Amino acid sequence: MNGLQRLPDPIQGELVYLGLGSNLGHRMGFLRQALFGLATHPEISVVAISRVFESEFVGPGTQPPYLNACVAARTTLAPQVLLVVLQEIEARLGRLPGSHWEPRPIDLDILFFGQRRSRDRELTLPHPRLSKRAFVLEPLADIAPHLTLPDSTETVAAACAKIRDQAGPWIKVQSEVSLAPQLGVGREGEWRAALAVPSR
Repeated sequence: MNGLQRLPDPIQGELVYLGLGSNLGHRMGFLRQALFGLATHPEISVVAISRVFESEFVGPGTQPPYLNACVAARTTLAPQVLLVVLQEIEARLGRLPGSHWEPRPIDLDILFFGQRRSRDRELTLPHPRLSKRAFVLEPLADIAPHLTLPDSTETVAAACAKIRDQAGPWIKVQSEVSLAPQLGVGREGEWRAALAVPSR
């Protein structure tokens, strides 16, 4: 099983795109547990899941490589409330406060929240640094290639193609692994059970 996964869309809320990353411990396990936390929230419906990519750490110093993925979801939560939900999932999976530039078991980011734009200390929408980061753009292109980047007429797919032509941090798709099983409509319980990996 590989490639894009699309799931039932029972919630009629705002369409959001989220980035998931992990470079500490059992990386796939942490990604799957984070996805399980999203999928089982009563006001979040995961509707599309990208492939998983492995990428070189981008930032100061040296760190282990990341596993990255993106999901599309519908939510009835307000942006700031969704941010709190993501932070709670991170905390449950062992991410420590103030670990922005340190290796971490899970990193969850709101990339787009519908058409909303905001800029404050807690949350900037769309995510301010996604247009130059292959580790975000590659999985995002799996589920939203025609999405237009903020303050630009460039699509996610076009930005990906441009970055591929430049020398930069390496990134490769993990085609042999899947973040979630591809199950049909009406099998949500089975899908959620498959995501429920043991806690560490």
